[in-house]
Amino acid sequence: MFSLAGELASLVEESSPHVDDPKPRSRMELKRSLELRLKKRVKEQYSDGKFHDLLKNVIARPETLRDAYDCIRLNSNVPVTESDGSVAFAFDSIAEELSSGVFDVASNTFSLVARDKTKEVLVLPSLALKVVQEAVRIVLEVVFSPHFSKISHSCRSGRGRGSALKYISNSVSRSDWCFALSLSKKVDDSVFESLLSVMEEKAGEEDLKSDPEKEVAVRVYCCRFMDEIFFSVSGPEKVAVDIRSEAVDFLWNSLHLEVTDEIDPSPCETTSGLRVLGTLVRKNVRESPAVKAVHKLKEKVRLFALQKEEAWTLGTVRIGKKWLGHGLKKVKESEIRGLADSNSTLSQISSHRKAGMETDHWYKVLLRIWMEDVLRTSTDRSEEFILSKHIVEPTIPQELRDAYSKFQTSAAAYVSSETAKVEALLPCPDSHDKPVFFGDVVAPTNAIRRRLFRYGLVTAEGYARANSMLILQDTAQIIDWFSGLVRRWVIWYGGCSNFDEMKALIDNQVRKSCIRTLASKYRIHENEIERRLDEELSAIPSAEDIEEEIQHEKLDSPAFDRDEHLTYGIFSSGLCLLSLARIVSESRPCSCFVSGCSMAAPAVYTLHAMERQKFPGWKTGFSVCVPSSLNGRRIGLCKQHLKDLYLGQISLQAIDFGAWR
Repeated sequence: MFSLAGELASLVEESSPHVDDPKPRSRMELKRSLELRLKKRVKEQYSDGKFHDLLKNVIARPETLRDAYDCIRLNSNVPVTESDGSVAFAFDSIAEELSSGVFDVASNTFSLVARDKTKEVLVLPSLALKVVQEAVRIVLEVVFSPHFSKISHSCRSGRGRGSALKYISNSVSRSDWCFALSLSKKVDDSVFESLLSVMEEKAGEEDLKSDPEKEVAVRVYCCRFMDEIFFSVSGPEKVAVDIRSEAVDFLWNSLHLEVTDEIDPSPCETTSGLRVLGTLVRKNVRESPAVKAVHKLKEKVRLFALQKEEAWTLGTVRIGKKWLGHGLKKVKESEIRGLADSNSTLSQISSHRKAGMETDHWYKVLLRIWMEDVLRTSTDRSEEFILSKHIVEPTIPQELRDAYSKFQTSAAAYVSSETAKVEALLPCPDSHDKPVFFGDVVAPTNAIRRRLFRYGLVTAEGYARANSMLILQDTAQIIDWFSGLVRRWVIWYGGCSNFDEMKALIDNQVRKSCIRTLASKYRIHENEIERRLDEELSAIPSAEDIEEEIQHEKLDSPAFDRDEHLTYGIFSSGLCLLSLARIVSESRPCSCFVSGCSMAAPAVYTLHAMERQKFPGWKTGFSVCVPSSLNGRRIGLCKQHLKDLYLGQISLQAIDFGAWR
């Protein structure tokens, strides 16, 4: 018989939690642990104020190359296991070639030539060279990271795009003049020699010191993000012009970098905004609570008037569609009686019918001819507009139309009223009160609308349409593509002052375009698509879900997953457009092109380069610039990595475009 103590001990042992199954780490946590392990090897080579033999003792080691390869696989969202030794033999040979100095870089690259008139040549590394580059990158970060300036953002822990915009926004509110410089430079002999000199000497950066006589009256703010440098100056215009001239001269002559923008400093208060980091930054006056309440009321009136206009249009269109059906029914019922009278209009119209033409056929043909005649004098070329404005509204009682028109006119007049007139009715502020300024960050909605049209999501008039390049893909893949676009907007523009406009674009353009793409794919009505795929379409956040989506992005993902140092090339990647090229068969097999992935690819896709602009460009959710050499290239992707590419879990950098060489 068990004693009471023995039974209690057994009970405690059974109820104790199991520690054998720890919580799995995210891929960015794994990547961080790999980099820390590699950086520890680098620090072991530090002595007498300098690093020694990093190539021989750190880079040219199989375990270092293995860790670098695992970092590449984690960037590609490929599972990493300690027991994976499928490519272990390659690390030993690469390490030996690096140690002996016979590693041939040229033989580990391949070129892609653009198929257009430019004949642009893009040189890309093989997987072996990618591994070496990743190892060198991690090693050099240990050497030079302590010397990075505090004004330098991007690809750093705690200093990414969000921190850069926050700094720029705060500095604009305290400055008088601002300007930005965009850098564009390909590595040439002068730049390469300068890099080698710095790496050999490990020279530190000198602090930029201003003239002591100007420090009292002048304050300079500077922030660098990749190829963009932002300056704002609190002081006279002449000082801002001199600072810009000195900065350009230093970039040209000392760093051998090219400056693409030749824009003079502009006043922060009067400028419409400065283009920085894919957004528009401007200086505004913070409104008093009374003025803010007036603007809030004006916005409510505007939205209320817009809702009434949408309800009016929706109702008249519904009546117009019923009119079409009623007319067809009457034509069918009266056809026999009407044709009996040779003098009737119906008999005269029916004389133009061709043999075998059904009643509803020629009825619709005549309606289309009539509508095309109306469209010649109409600014809106949609069928809904014709039914609403030319069919239903003329038959509505005059007093009802007058009341609706009077309401819309009054609402428009109130919304367009000048702020000065409203402020005149408010209590006067104290004369000694100074205006409070703040930096306003605005999303480029006009540029985004142009990209929506370029990618085939909307018509020239701004109406949502089906995207023909996505129709052949699976339903889940189509929804992932649109969902990935929205999620990028949530991450990039969540803090912008005009985020409400982004909500409207999500509901009126992106979501409707997804529904119409699926409706065209299955050739059924949009309402039926929404009914059947309601759960799947919920993956695309609506306007009401955006605020919750922002919070989920911050809370659900570990802190490591939002570290731009670890997510370089992934966090800021835009959405690319792929079309289905062919389905893979047994006679023509294909493996996934993502580096480190050994899964079979069920389909091959064609990459479409829709952007040909130079960096930096507007951040619109789509790829800022895909080299023309990649336009039309075919790539094989497994289902998981196609989903990852659409949702922004990987970027085009994870794809090996030389897999079919």
